[in-house]
Formats: sequence, structure tokens, C-alpha cells
Amino acid sequence: MASSVIERWHHFIDGGHDPVVLDALLDDDAVFYSPAVFSPQEGRAKTAMYLRAAAKLFGGTDFRYVEEWVGERSAVLEFAATIDGIYVNGIDMIAWNEDDRIVSFKVMMRPFKGLQVIMPKMAELLQTV
Repeated sequence: MASSVIERWHHFIDGGHDPVVLDALLDDDAVFYSPAVFSPQEGRAKTAMYLRAAAKLFGGTDFRYVEEWVGERSAVLEFAATIDGIYVNGIDMIAWNEDDRIVSFKVMMRPFKGLQVIMPKMAELLQTV
């Protein structure tokens, strides 16, 4: 099942990380769930900040989506990448509303060593995006 939300998400990831594309995807009340931060990051601005930082981090790597499961208003996208020689595998769980705007973006990641290599890089990028 195709989804315009997921197609637009791929356009953001593959098309140069245009902040206008990302902004059009996110609902005002979007929530980002990080694999490393306990509390949800609430609101469009915070969600966009995390997603822009992640896009920048993975942008110069072999990042790719390897599987997708798409429902009526949600999807799970499995990804893989190599960061500093460490294999990273995870999923993006995305939910959207009837206006085709993302309301929830949850990331889960493995192995633990992969998360450990990503955490300091994300912390640094979050200071600059």
C-alpha cells in the first residue's frame, strides 16, 4: 500500500533534506521519540530539529531503508547504515493524521554499540541545527 506521507518522507531523505519539505510533513503537535532520550520531544520545532540532525548524520553514509510496512495511517521503515565502521540497524515508526501530517515519529535502534556511536554525534548536531 503506497502512502503519500511515506513518499514525501522519502523525498525529504533522498532529496537533500529540504526543511520546507519536512515542515510540510509535520503536524504542529508532532512528537519525536528518541532511542536515547527518555522524554518525548513534543512539537513541530523539536521534532524537526531531531529529524534534521538525524538526516544530516546519516546523509553522508550508506544509509538505506531495507524494508517497509505501511498501514492506513502508520508505517514502519527498517533502516541500516554504517557509522564509523559500526553497523547500525533500526526502525522508524511513523504515524500521521487525516491531514497527512506526521503526528508521531519513533526511532528504535540496535545494536547497543551502534546507539553508542550515534549518541554523541547527534548531541553535537543538535547544537547546530
